[in-house]
Amino acid sequence: MLLPDILRERARTAPAATAYVFLDEHGAETTALTYAGLDRRARAIAARLAGTTRPGDRALLVFPSGPDFVAAFFACLYAGVIAVPVIPPRRGRAHPATHGIVADCDPAVLLTVGAPEVDLPVPQRIAVDEVPAAGPSIDPKPCAPGGPAFLQYTSGSTGAPRGVVVTHRNLSANQEMIRAAFGHDEHSTFVGWAPLYHDQGLIGNLLHPLHLGAPCILMAPLTFIRRPLLWLTAISRYRAHTSGGPNFAFDACVRHAERSGVPAGLDLSSWRVAFNGAEPIRAETLRRFAATFAPHGFDPGALYPCYGLAEATLLVSGGVPGRGARELRADIAALGAGTLRAAAPGEPARPLVGSGRPAPGVDVRIVDPESGEPCPPGRIGEIRLAGANIAAGYWRDPDGTAAVFGGRRAAGGVGDGERVDAADGLRTGDLGQFVDGELYVTGRRRDLIIVRGRNHYPHDLEHTAQAAHPAARTGGTAAFAAGADDRPVLVQEIERDTTAAEAEIAGAIRSALLRDHDLALGELVLTVPGALPKTSSGKIMRGAARAHHLGAGFERWGAPPVEPGRRMNLRPIH
Repeated sequence: MLLPDILRERARTAPAATAYVFLDEHGAETTALTYAGLDRRARAIAARLAGTTRPGDRALLVFPSGPDFVAAFFACLYAGVIAVPVIPPRRGRAHPATHGIVADCDPAVLLTVGAPEVDLPVPQRIAVDEVPAAGPSIDPKPCAPGGPAFLQYTSGSTGAPRGVVVTHRNLSANQEMIRAAFGHDEHSTFVGWAPLYHDQGLIGNLLHPLHLGAPCILMAPLTFIRRPLLWLTAISRYRAHTSGGPNFAFDACVRHAERSGVPAGLDLSSWRVAFNGAEPIRAETLRRFAATFAPHGFDPGALYPCYGLAEATLLVSGGVPGRGARELRADIAALGAGTLRAAAPGEPARPLVGSGRPAPGVDVRIVDPESGEPCPPGRIGEIRLAGANIAAGYWRDPDGTAAVFGGRRAAGGVGDGERVDAADGLRTGDLGQFVDGELYVTGRRRDLIIVRGRNHYPHDLEHTAQAAHPAARTGGTAAFAAGADDRPVLVQEIERDTTAAEAEIAGAIRSALLRDHDLALGELVLTVPGALPKTSSGKIMRGAARAHHLGAGFERWGAPPVEPGRRMNLRPIH
């Protein structure tokens, strides 16, 4: 059954059942949506859409996380309009990436709330909060399983955002894969905070509970950023079965617990699937989180590392519920030579966290990225995918679709009805290999830094740099190769209130990289907080950082020695 049909059926059979509960910045309930209430609102907004659009038109969804986004998204499905969720504006100004998205998808209408004063060239605008739920409504239009349900624009961490065409069939297939892999049913209560314009928030936190008929409790991303432990409090309060986020979310909870203590009465014993995905997963993070919250009912077996990407709708692989995370002490020298194997006892090793096994129905192959031939056991190669969850391609981008999805199509691109020959499988650009049936993702092919024939993964170098000195800002590091000789460069943001000298910080970082990776940096740049470009989901944009380094360059900071006990702020060196 397709998603619009599922909502209609739930509105008919369980009209008063709660679909979503929304929390404010203090954790108090603000709004609850029943299936019938959501269906009524979606039908009313769809009626407005039907009067101003044609089926197949694109609708730009410009909302903060909340009930209006949910109603607008389902209204698009009901009206046969292709939803395009984007980052909400700040102070009335759209995010820079949104302008590129508008140019790419050419939306016919912008859906938002309040006075729709956003600096975007979209011909028509509808403030959905001004559409009365009791007003005119329409019956949902039939959906073609192979037709686009929505466009999920990629984060842009490896280039310009691309509109991934997610069909109704893709969405239904991946929802069933998630259900089977995570062990979900209608009793699996969810708590989520990820942005609803992001695939994890939209598909995992918003649409999957509705697919199951399970309740979902949602808070705004900014609420989590300001008060991470409110996330855990909501899990405890609503007895959530499933919740999760990127690796940084688990780190943030540990830091805040160490700083301010664990909330009184916290009970995490209901939390059976604590999924961790969307960025490199750190073994140390999982260990610290489990140690910090085990006294409060958290079962380490609930840790659930997983792997996915927008081009595969969402989920590709995940762990076994209740088993916990799998860790491999990878031989460092072998990694540098492109091989994944366990280190012998006492030998230098790098802990890697497994991303589970392929979800039911997903074919995962490890191949040589140049020849496409299968890699022998242990040899790291490109991860390639096939399955009903693999999206139709990139919106009106035939060359990009052919290059990544392995198909060939006419010049019109996806959206004009052609079929794709995807015999080669989806080329993820991610590198990895299986060990004992577990998928280990080692990095991205295009980010790989090769020095004297040895492979270095940027996220490993960045993690080492951040741990080398307290002044190195967590989440503020970019490693890349630059210059005619592709020398390794690392840009590190420095905390504002550090009292350390510049030479001390630089020496600690260089020493750590030499010790842990046998790597001498070509250049180390210490810069101001917030200087590195990031995607809307917080990922470092290494390509953009490299371009900025080679162009205008980063503002540099120096930290001269100060008298003991004195606090100082960093100042730029001119």
